[in-house]
Amino acid sequence: MKVVIIGGVAGGATAAARLRRLNEKAEIIIFERSGYVSYANCGLPYYIGGEIKRRSALTLQTPESFKERFNIDVRTGSEVVKIDRAAKKVTVRTRDGGYEESYDKLIYCPGAKPIMPQGGGKRFFTLRTVEDTFAIDDFIKSENPRTAVVCGGGFIGLEAAENLVRRGIKVTVVQGNKQVLPQIDYEMACFLHSELRAKGVTLALSSRVTSLESREGGVTVHTDGGGFAADFSIVALGVLPETHLAEEAGLELGIKKAVITDEHMRTSDSDIYAAGDAVQIKNAVTGQDALFALAGPANKQGRIAADNICGIESTYSGGQGSSVIKVFGLTCAFTGLNEMAAARAGYDADSVMLFSANHATYYPGARNMTLKVIFERNSGRILGAQAVGYDGVDKRIDVLATAIRAGMNAYDLQELDLAYAPPYSSAKDPVNMAGYVIENVLRGLKQFRWSDLPAVMKDENAFLLDVRTEEEFAEGHFDGATNIPVDELRSRLGEIPAGKKIYVNCHSGLRSYIACRMLAANGFDCCNFSGGYRIYAAVCGEAEESNIPRHPCGIPVTE
Repeated sequence: MKVVIIGGVAGGATAAARLRRLNEKAEIIIFERSGYVSYANCGLPYYIGGEIKRRSALTLQTPESFKERFNIDVRTGSEVVKIDRAAKKVTVRTRDGGYEESYDKLIYCPGAKPIMPQGGGKRFFTLRTVEDTFAIDDFIKSENPRTAVVCGGGFIGLEAAENLVRRGIKVTVVQGNKQVLPQIDYEMACFLHSELRAKGVTLALSSRVTSLESREGGVTVHTDGGGFAADFSIVALGVLPETHLAEEAGLELGIKKAVITDEHMRTSDSDIYAAGDAVQIKNAVTGQDALFALAGPANKQGRIAADNICGIESTYSGGQGSSVIKVFGLTCAFTGLNEMAAARAGYDADSVMLFSANHATYYPGARNMTLKVIFERNSGRILGAQAVGYDGVDKRIDVLATAIRAGMNAYDLQELDLAYAPPYSSAKDPVNMAGYVIENVLRGLKQFRWSDLPAVMKDENAFLLDVRTEEEFAEGHFDGATNIPVDELRSRLGEIPAGKKIYVNCHSGLRSYIACRMLAANGFDCCNFSGGYRIYAAVCGEAEESNIPRHPCGIPVTE
């Protein structure tokens, strides 16, 4: 059996290695148009920033190591320019010319191509390949630029911005949406906005890039709101499946011309399989068609394609977009659906927000995280989760990603038996707490959110009650709010107007929840402010995520 693989990065490299483990006799050829194979895309920005020191560290394998360990023929600098399905051969172009190569089975892993606006020039860079990375690094070393515009506020854009700042470059991030990382909800992104600005990054939000202009000694990025000049620019506006070969060969295509496969990663041609960023998959939460340009799914798909070629029935059940990113001092992670995606998919969804420490607050070094969990109202099924904070963010999202894949609901989260010791967690882990908070909502606890505030403040029947301490209240509060600390509330119930709806807030949502229980027991109609005043402050740009260790209620931990 002869297997030809187009693309030698995540999916292609994994497929090749798996094929060899399953079939020692197969002839396996990888065609990779770049000069490198099996390289770490996700690590490229960190080489630019100097966190990764050696160029060789970016490549997991080389053509030589593939040959030595797996007896796989890796041909870099070789671009497949045509697939002839009838003849079962591909046409390959190299620097020295071209030739044809036959196959019995073909695995198509071309990846994705960056979206590029009109214009450009030598001072505009993308960050997709090892060559791109070295070109940016060489440019910085030779030209010593002082300013840069990063087009795009997604993963690559934010990682590029951080690492350019590490090189002493003043960075402006231009983003077409009103927030960075559109995969998360706006209020969660606001914590990232504060962190970026605190580190000197200029954010040009709601600015859609329209064209790129080169000029003497620099560039101008034109947007629908004006132009941004700099010494150079990194363009990271997203990607599209690079499937022109598949289209020319007549393979069935789907969303944005991504290749359609079955659960075995088989295309509309039974002898051609596909994996990676160019493949349309199923969203594991909704069951709908989706695209996920992520290394994890690509590697899984490559393995599954190899399994099926070798007669092992293996299936891919879809992805949910679980991701994590470091933005200077903060970590942001998410999985599943955000609120907009849940609504778009037709779910009757709700959400809760928690403010929790990564471990017991009495143990030194506790740091806080904001956790948001989206769930289905009628069942309590977990649909998605987002977290922003410091240590332990990735751990909680991984647990919630597992819970989503298992179809768990809020009550299941409560029952999860998670490891606990003061240096690592709390007896009630934030994931367990999310289950408790969702249960409260499912059992009738009313909530209101930062987006509801304008209407609430205009409502003559509304009474805003702030149950934080007098000191916290003095530092900032909702206009028109009355301050009664929660510990004084029982003795001051007479100050609460009868017949009005009581909207209660504290720093995090915990004390206001206690107050709501107290008020409800005394006949008041009340709503708890989801996420606490800190969410409102973040949305308003008044505060950044604090390093100060706090108890779950929001009170600073004192030594």
